[in-house]
Amino acid sequence: MLKNLTRLHTPELLHTLASMGHGDDLAIVDAHFPAVSMAQRLVRLDGVDAPAALEACLRLIPLDTFVDDPALRMEVVQDPNEVPAVQQEFQRVIDQEEGRHVPLGKIERHAFYERAKKAYAIIATGELRPYGCVLIKKGVVLSRS
Repeated sequence: MLKNLTRLHTPELLHTLASMGHGDDLAIVDAHFPAVSMAQRLVRLDGVDAPAALEACLRLIPLDTFVDDPALRMEVVQDPNEVPAVQQEFQRVIDQEEGRHVPLGKIERHAFYERAKKAYAIIATGELRPYGCVLIKKGVVLSRS
């Protein structure tokens, strides 16, 4: 058992996050997303909602500070400016874990699919709310010495 980790920090998730490099993308997706057919690496967190999975990841990795949009939400089809409750929760998690406001950008649904296919990994959650999908770009963990 390790200190300061939650039950969501499975060995598979820890290995995936530790193996990612600066600038690698991570897709956290809902239960409706075709994760199995798209993932280069798949981590399953069945039974977990997507904001909780995002929080578990951002507890351990920072967002990239070298890009304009280090976190992107999937746009709602036919209403790209709508921000569903699940995505509002993503924004709260991002701001909490980053300790500052980092605006959640948006990306069209099919463009999200293409980015997810190229992502380092996809985390498939049990999130049942539609549009519970977010892409994050890993940043650099700065030395504190």
